[in-house]
Amino acid sequence: MRRAPDDAGNAATAGPAPSASRRRWLDVPAIADPVDRRNAPMLQVVLALLGVAPPLLWLYRALVSDLAWRPGETASLLTSLAISAIALWSLALIRRGRFQWAIRQLMVVVALLMIAAYAGAGLMAQTFEQPIQVMWMFVAGMVIGRRALWAMYGALLVAMTLGALTDSRLTGEALGPSLADVGVRAVMFLLIAVVIDGIAAALRGSLDEANRHARALADANARLSDEIAARERAQAQLLHAQRVEAIGRMASGVAHDFNHLLALMLGYVERGRRAADPHELAAAFAGLDVAVQRATAITHKLLHFARDDGRRIERFDAVAAARDAVPMLRQTLGPRIAFDLDLAQAPCPIVFDRAQFALALLNLAANAAQAMPDGGRFGLRIAGEDDAGDGMVGIEVSDTGHGIAPELQARIFEPFFTTRPAGQGTGLGLAVVADLVADAGGTLAVDSAPGAGARFRLRLPRAETAPVGDRVAGYQVST
Repeated sequence: MRRAPDDAGNAATAGPAPSASRRRWLDVPAIADPVDRRNAPMLQVVLALLGVAPPLLWLYRALVSDLAWRPGETASLLTSLAISAIALWSLALIRRGRFQWAIRQLMVVVALLMIAAYAGAGLMAQTFEQPIQVMWMFVAGMVIGRRALWAMYGALLVAMTLGALTDSRLTGEALGPSLADVGVRAVMFLLIAVVIDGIAAALRGSLDEANRHARALADANARLSDEIAARERAQAQLLHAQRVEAIGRMASGVAHDFNHLLALMLGYVERGRRAADPHELAAAFAGLDVAVQRATAITHKLLHFARDDGRRIERFDAVAAARDAVPMLRQTLGPRIAFDLDLAQAPCPIVFDRAQFALALLNLAANAAQAMPDGGRFGLRIAGEDDAGDGMVGIEVSDTGHGIAPELQARIFEPFFTTRPAGQGTGLGLAVVADLVADAGGTLAVDSAPGAGARFRLRLPRAETAPVGDRVAGYQVST
């Protein structure tokens, strides 16, 4: 009968599969060594079978089977039951996290009991136990190691030799045939031991190689982390240097503004000295106060722009930020270059570092100024939305300079690439802009030809719907 869909859903969510539950139960987190922890589930199953199956088989042999009880079988029974008891004890030790102690103790006890069983019951009485003895060799070689494997093989040879002596003594037959039987069995067990040793050696070699690769990957990851950290430090230092360089380019214009403000201040001071009317004195003080506030505002802007405070990602209007940067852009371009400004009427919110946004515009302006040594036109345009209509803010910076050759356009964003003479450029300005735009999830492209000027197109994601408190590119967004 088909199960209804809701029943299937209930069955799917009723709980983990039984096999998964068993795997979780067999896992022993208390075992520190990862290889031992992986071997623990398999060995627990083996020990559980050894602890339960042999007593059941002997119970069947004693109560159900019609075969006559043979001499020496009592000793085999006691040996098998002792091994089952040790297996269950070792299972309890493994569950407590004492893996190696449990398995080594088990192997020693098994080897001693095996020798005692052969010596007491003889070789032929242990014929049905030999498949289990092969299993002990496998466990010794795969779980403990090569020395344990060959030690178990040596114990088995001693046990079989003593068993042959016991058979000869109990039956009165010649010792030669029994020793020949021991030789045949020894060769069979030797082949098994060689196969187990080869498999274990291959697995150990693979494990060692995997560990070497893991260590090499860990070292490479550590080196990569150090290189990334060093790159981030270098980028932060580079951005700070770029801001300081921009401040230097604006120094002459700022000095002119301050001279003008100082002249205004001195004029208001002189006017206040000559004022006889309290209203004129108050007006002089008011004008002086305005001039001081303007000077203070300029100083604060310069200090904030040049200060190395790390990135402060925030949501702001690109149009307002560009308008605030206009005085610095004019000072960077100089009096010979006309400035065309075309800003959108509506806000264009983006998520960026405001100081680095101004730095990007200043670097593009400085690049344009160096491309127009005899003067020209510089244009800054911010559209309400990029022409592609994909929710990006489009920013265009253009100049009428000498342009860029096609073979150089693919390299202008590389750090330290410049075509200017030594001392006239570091080749870092455009590289810094490209890195800043890429970190913000935007793109930067250039359209230029020799003698036709250059046009840089920046596309930045709009942040109109980004809530305050979001994390963008690993930084906390604030207003």
